Amino acid sequence: MIPTSPTTAVHIPVSDSERKPRRTMLFFDRAKVLILIFGYLALAIVAEHGEVPLTSWGDAFRSQTRAKAWLLVVAGIEFIRQLHYVASERSGQYHYVWTEKFFGSWERFWSRRNPWLRFRLARAVRIGVWLVIINAILASVWKRPFIQNFSYAPTRLLRVLFSPSNGGLPLIFEILVSLLFSVGSIFFLYYFISKGGDDLLQPEEVGVTFKDVWGQDKVVSKVREVVKFLEKPEEIEKKGGYVPGGILLWGPPGTGKTLIAKAIAGETGKPFVSVDPGSFNQMFMGVGIMKVKALYRKLRKQALRHGGVIVFFDEADSLGNRGSAVAGSQIGSYPSQTGHGFTCNGLHYVSEPTARFVIQSSLNQAEPNTPTIPTKIANLIMPGGMGGGGMGTLQALLTEISGMDKPRGFVGRRLRKFLNMPTKKPPKYRILMIMATNLPQALDEALRRPGRIDREFKIDYPTLEGRIRTYEGYLNKIKHAITPEQIERLAVSSPRQSGAVIKDLVNEGVISAMRDGRDVVTFQDLLKSRELKTHGMSDGAHSVSLERHATAIHEAGHAVAMKVLYKRKIIDIATIERRGSTGGFVSPVSLEEEMFPWKHMQEDEAMTFMASLAAERHFFDGDNSVGVGGDMRGWTSVVTSMVSSAAMGETLANPTVYLASRGEKSSTHFDDQIESKLQELYQRTVDLVERHEVQIMGIAHALEQHHTINGEDIDAIFSGGKGPLVDGAWYQTEEFVFLYRRYHAAALEAHKTQSRLECPFPVAGTVVIVSATHSRPAELHSGIGQSGSAVTSSSTDSAVIDVEPTD
Repeated sequence: MIPTSPTTAVHIPVSDSERKPRRTMLFFDRAKVLILIFGYLALAIVAEHGEVPLTSWGDAFRSQTRAKAWLLVVAGIEFIRQLHYVASERSGQYHYVWTEKFFGSWERFWSRRNPWLRFRLARAVRIGVWLVIINAILASVWKRPFIQNFSYAPTRLLRVLFSPSNGGLPLIFEILVSLLFSVGSIFFLYYFISKGGDDLLQPEEVGVTFKDVWGQDKVVSKVREVVKFLEKPEEIEKKGGYVPGGILLWGPPGTGKTLIAKAIAGETGKPFVSVDPGSFNQMFMGVGIMKVKALYRKLRKQALRHGGVIVFFDEADSLGNRGSAVAGSQIGSYPSQTGHGFTCNGLHYVSEPTARFVIQSSLNQAEPNTPTIPTKIANLIMPGGMGGGGMGTLQALLTEISGMDKPRGFVGRRLRKFLNMPTKKPPKYRILMIMATNLPQALDEALRRPGRIDREFKIDYPTLEGRIRTYEGYLNKIKHAITPEQIERLAVSSPRQSGAVIKDLVNEGVISAMRDGRDVVTFQDLLKSRELKTHGMSDGAHSVSLERHATAIHEAGHAVAMKVLYKRKIIDIATIERRGSTGGFVSPVSLEEEMFPWKHMQEDEAMTFMASLAAERHFFDGDNSVGVGGDMRGWTSVVTSMVSSAAMGETLANPTVYLASRGEKSSTHFDDQIESKLQELYQRTVDLVERHEVQIMGIAHALEQHHTINGEDIDAIFSGGKGPLVDGAWYQTEEFVFLYRRYHAAALEAHKTQSRLECPFPVAGTVVIVSATHSRPAELHSGIGQSGSAVTSSSTDSAVIDVEPTD
């Protein structure tokens, strides 16, 4: 039973002593506004005293303070603001009240308003504030009252702009011509197009810590070491070491690489600069180099200001390489000839000449019709030395990463040298560079060397415990009725789902519940969302009864083979609903990672492909549909790979290498091996189908009735238990066997005569009335046989059988 009451997350209240105060502000940041105000006031006093030397300093002070009383009011407001910050830095409760209760409630109020309205109002307020500031400045310069200056300023400005200047053009046109020439110059053009490509988040804006990273505990534990060094660099530096300056996070999409990078910034309390490497792609030569230099000027400034900074390059493979990575990384990553994603990398324990020979042989084993690009043409398409950034961008980045210890600034580089003074060592810019990519092999080798990238972490799909924690984390944010056991079932049936996929599935479950007018997400909602996201939406088209029956038999053969043969996998769903060109499918999920399939596992996969052919021929009098064509490609590929690439045949020779050395293209001996193995596996599949004939009928019936069932329904049909959609006990009764044989006999007759299937579909609850000397009809226990119809009893007394549906 699914509970009806939603489970909610338990929120533990935070005590006043645990509330964190505001970060302590630097002295210059605290005093800079007051310094500017009083500096401006001091300049005004000096200017008045200089204009009228007979005026005493006291008179000049009193005169300017009266004339600029508003400036003192601003200074007072700023002083009160700084007192407020001091109190926030001392008291966590005071800081909480102002940020969460006062300003937080205001922000929550505006978050409920229309985003476009908020944008327009905010823009109007900004324009109004700037108009007030400009009017105040002009009123002070023109010696006019503040209110009257609102009407006076536009008139005076228009008179100045449109009056002829020195007997020539109006001033406004002179300004426009001057701007046209200046902005159109090369320098300003380069300056404008080199801006952008990075976003800066201050420490209080990050809002992500390691507690928000779910399912990657092993990687987080290693990353914490780097965070510790960045927070307390003196611990490693006083022992002669240095703080790691670069981290590479690589792995499949959606596994949390960006989240981990933000969590590092949140844990250290350092600014976070997110860089889009694609912005380094340039229309003009040198723009990418200027962008790199501008980026590192900003990073050095932030590092000095906050004691460190974190820069994050997402999709770093777009930086490209200088042409050496592809050629230099062949050894150790030669193409796999087994057809599997994981192989034993034997090149690590052979000599370099042998390794090169094996690599060359692998490269020569391409498909004969695959076009190859000549070297000269390839160099024209992508010249050597140009990667994703191109034209020196990557080289500039490498130089900036390694050039942190060189002196900078006019005084440090020019003036001290002119005065024959020793060069002053630059400050330690504590910049932690984090790169994330799905293709680590695309990065330049010079970029990945120690000193630039010191740590490399693979962010893989989360483990079972990690997936459970991820599901729990996202479900705690919504109202749901999912039990811990159901969460574990979801996690077990999703072995290669990333955190982003799980988040999307939970969100789709919310949408499914809203579609039905509910606020609480149920287990069925998540099952529907997982089916939609994993397998896509069905077309909604339904086959005629005869085609539906044949498709159900086809998919039931697959399902039974998977259920009987697979030990490390479970069935996710089985369906006969159309999805594009696919009439149906059975989808398994692995309970654990399979890196190296063994011979018996490969044979089980081939037999699972063949089960559809064996089932169709068994139930349709030796006939089969073209629907087994895709399965035929599957079992042929598996067995061919076994014999030719994995030493699972009668010989130890690799046929591709062997034939290439002899200059031949085919071998009858290897062809006979493959066909012999296929015949052996097919006969074993036929035996499996005959032994589990009743289970095939039960699964086919469930598919025809419900169109889509899950693995628990199939388990129920095998065990006689209760599934989400079917009652497995009925599928083990004699009544079901008899009714389904009768239904299939009519379907077979319609198939042979190419007529409509008129026999009613059997459903649970139908009463079978038997009137004869036999208490049990022989048809209930007989096999289908090659004819496909029920075999009658050999008794001379025939049983009269009538079928009546119940109300």
